[in-house]
Amino acid sequence: MPLWQDRVMTETPAGWYPNPDANKPGMVRWWDGSEWTEHEHTDFSSIDPTRISKRDARAMIGQMQQSIHTLESIINRHGLRKFEDFTQWRQERLEGLTKRHAEIDQEVARLKQERDSVQTEVEALREEVVSLTTSRGFQEVGLFDYEHPAESSTQLATELEAVRMKIKSAIRNKYATTSVEGFTFNNSVAQGTRFSNALAKLMLRAYNAEAENAIKTTKAGNLATAQARLSRAAEQIAKNGAMIQLQITDHFHHLRLQEIELAHRHLKAVQREKELEREHRAELREQRKAELELKKEQERLEKEKAHYQATLATLRAKGDEEGVERLLAKIEDVDRAIHDVDYRAANIRAGYVYVISNIGSFGPDVVKIGMTRRLDPMDRVRELGDASVPFRFDVHALFFADDAVSVENMLHKEFSHHRINQVNYRREYFQITPEEVLEVLKQHQVEVLEFTVDPDAEEFRESQSIRAALTAEAIAV
Repeated sequence: MPLWQDRVMTETPAGWYPNPDANKPGMVRWWDGSEWTEHEHTDFSSIDPTRISKRDARAMIGQMQQSIHTLESIINRHGLRKFEDFTQWRQERLEGLTKRHAEIDQEVARLKQERDSVQTEVEALREEVVSLTTSRGFQEVGLFDYEHPAESSTQLATELEAVRMKIKSAIRNKYATTSVEGFTFNNSVAQGTRFSNALAKLMLRAYNAEAENAIKTTKAGNLATAQARLSRAAEQIAKNGAMIQLQITDHFHHLRLQEIELAHRHLKAVQREKELEREHRAELREQRKAELELKKEQERLEKEKAHYQATLATLRAKGDEEGVERLLAKIEDVDRAIHDVDYRAANIRAGYVYVISNIGSFGPDVVKIGMTRRLDPMDRVRELGDASVPFRFDVHALFFADDAVSVENMLHKEFSHHRINQVNYRREYFQITPEEVLEVLKQHQVEVLEFTVDPDAEEFRESQSIRAALTAEAIAV
C-alpha cells in the first residue's frame, strides 16, 4: 500500500474497507483503526442483485456463514464480546488514560517540588557550613559577633555594616597584619612560616579583643581615650613582634578606629536626645506652672471682684457715695487685671523676656537669655538659681512682651555664633556682655524700661571677701 494511503488509513475509524491487496479484487478487509486484520470476505455491495443466480446466491450465503462462524470463533477465543460497542469502549479507554496521565502529571509535579525543596535545604545547609567555617576562622583571630551600640541606629547601622565587611575582608585576605617574609626557624623556612603565622594569629586575637573591649566601654565623651587605648595595643604588638617585624596594618587599624567612632557617634546622639527630652519635659513643667498660676490668679481676682460687688450693693443701700466711688475704682482695677490674665492665658506667645548672669558660676561675660509665661517671672529666675549652681542669678533685664517668643528667638539668632553649647540649643547661655544684648534690643526697637549692665553678684563678692580674709589670716599665722 502506498505511504500516502497508509497515512490516510491511520486516521480512518475501524470498519470494512476494500482489500488493499491487488490480487484480491472484489474483497473487503477489516481495519481495526490502527492496522489491517486477517479477516476478509467478498464485497457483496459490488454485486448487482438483479444478475445473481441461485447457485451464486447459495455460494455467497455459504461464504457469509463461514465468515460469521470464523468471526464468532475469533470473538469467543479472544473475549471480544465486551467490545461490541467499540466507540464507547474506545472513549472509556481514552478517558481512563487521560485521568491516569493527569495523576502521573500531578505526581511528577509533587516530586519536582519536593526535589526543589530538598535542593533549597541543601543549599542553605551548605551556606551554613560555609558561614560556620568562616566564623570559626574569624573567631580564631578574636573577631566575634557582638552587640555594637550603633546597630540600633537607623542612620549608622548601614555604615557600621560596611566597616565590618571591610574588617572581615581584611582578615580573610590576610591584610590585617604584616610580617617579614623568608623567616627561618631551626634553619627551616617552612617552620619559620608556621611560627610567623601562629604568632600573627595570636597577636591579632589580642588586638581584636582590645578593640572589642574599647567599643564596649566607649562613652559619649571619651572617644579620644578609647582610640588611644587601641593605638597603644597596636604599638605593643609591633614591639612584641619585632623579631619578625609583625605589625597591625594601618588599613586594618583605621577600620577598627572607625568602628569605635561609630559607637561614639551613636552614644552622643543618644545622650543628646535624652538631654533634649529632659529639656522638653522641663519646658512642659514650666508651661503647666504658668497655666496653673494664671488660673489661680484668675480665680482670686474673680472672688475679689465678687466681694467688691457685694460690698458695693451694701454701700449703695446705705447711701455711701464716697465708698461707692472708691469700690468702683477698685472693681475697675480688678477688671483690668482679669483682662490681662485672660489675655496671657489665651496668647501663649505673651510673656516675660529675661537677661540674667551668674559670674560666680560661669564667670564674666556670660549671660542667659530666655522667656517665661509665669505670673511672677522672678519665680523662674529663682528656680534657675537653685541648688544646681553655687550662686543666685543677677537680673540685667526683665520685661513683658506681647510676642516674647519672637523677641527671644531674635536674640538667640543674633548671638548664635556666641552660644557656649553649639549642640544643645536649649542651653541658652551666650559668651557676650549685657551691653551687647542691650544694643541689639535697641536696634530692633524693643521697649525695655529698665536694664542693669553691672551685676550685683552679692553672694559671690562676699564669698570672695571672706576667702581673701581667710587666706590673709592663714598667711599671718
